[in-house]
Amino acid sequence: RALTIWIGTAEASAIIRQLENIKSARPMTHDLVCNMIDQLGYHLVKVEINDLNADTYYANIYLSDQADKELIVDSRPSDAIALALRVEAPIYVTANVIADGTISTDQSRDEEEAGEFRDWLKDLKPADFNRSPDSLNDEEFPSEN
Repeated sequence: RALTIWIGTAEASAIIRQLENIKSARPMTHDLVCNMIDQLGYHLVKVEINDLNADTYYANIYLSDQADKELIVDSRPSDAIALALRVEAPIYVTANVIADGTISTDQSRDEEEAGEFRDWLKDLKPADFNRSPDSLNDEEFPSEN
């Protein structure tokens, strides 16, 4: 299964820079946030992508101090991921988000469906565009069931 989250260019750049271990001369935004967390005596424990509502994902950043005082900070998943990567903190996804927000990565099934679609396109004729859906039989226009 794959979780696809649309993110902005800046967040994508921050994630890629970290994954590729690209350093900058001055702290970038996510580096600055990590530095602030550290200077305030906390460390990033984990990130949890925990909700999907109206095509928007939600995440929490879990912070802890030396006395195990926990802070939970609401975040966009992209920012939470960028921060977690910088400090090598675990990234979790809740079961409800996996159930509602993931797509199949079964490549063999995808290839099978693509082949069926190619076959359908090969047999398609211009006259087919002038027919009502009611006139198609089940072989020509199979249901999704």
